[in-house]
Amino acid sequence: MIICFRQWFTEAPPTVYTYPMFSDNKDDDSVNEFWAEFEAETGETVLARSMGKYISGWDGYSDPLWGLAVATSGGFRFHHFPKEATIFGIARIPSGRKPPKEKKFFIPRETIISAELVREKRWWKKLLASPSPFLVIRFRLDGVEKEVSIEIDHNAVAVTDALKGASG
Repeated sequence: MIICFRQWFTEAPPTVYTYPMFSDNKDDDSVNEFWAEFEAETGETVLARSMGKYISGWDGYSDPLWGLAVATSGGFRFHHFPKEATIFGIARIPSGRKPPKEKKFFIPRETIISAELVREKRWWKKLLASPSPFLVIRFRLDGVEKEVSIEIDHNAVAVTDALKGASG
């Protein structure tokens, strides 16, 4: 997809992902199936969902990861589905390395202290930084207060609002 420089600043940036799970078409059976399976697997109702990029805060995860950011009746879930280019998969076979694995984490609703959507306010940083806001979730785990940051795209306000009901 090619976007001219002028178009980038005069129009809203185009959506560059076409994940079926974000379709607004209520008649799309694959979307309904995906979310029905998700709810059955977790045992929780999906309140809001978005595509997001994990940035920091969860033990054991060091690299940014794209995945689903989901507010559920039970808390917050992040689910990364790994992808590997065919050429890397072929190169991996003789080396005996294992394929990438999915990564996910869950923050129970009762541990969430706050959920906040942070947008850059300084004009010069807006030019240099990502245009997407960050979802910052503060939670308590084993008596220690922690914070997870996720750059969030589609439906950011709905996910944040669904989590705000969790914080006391």
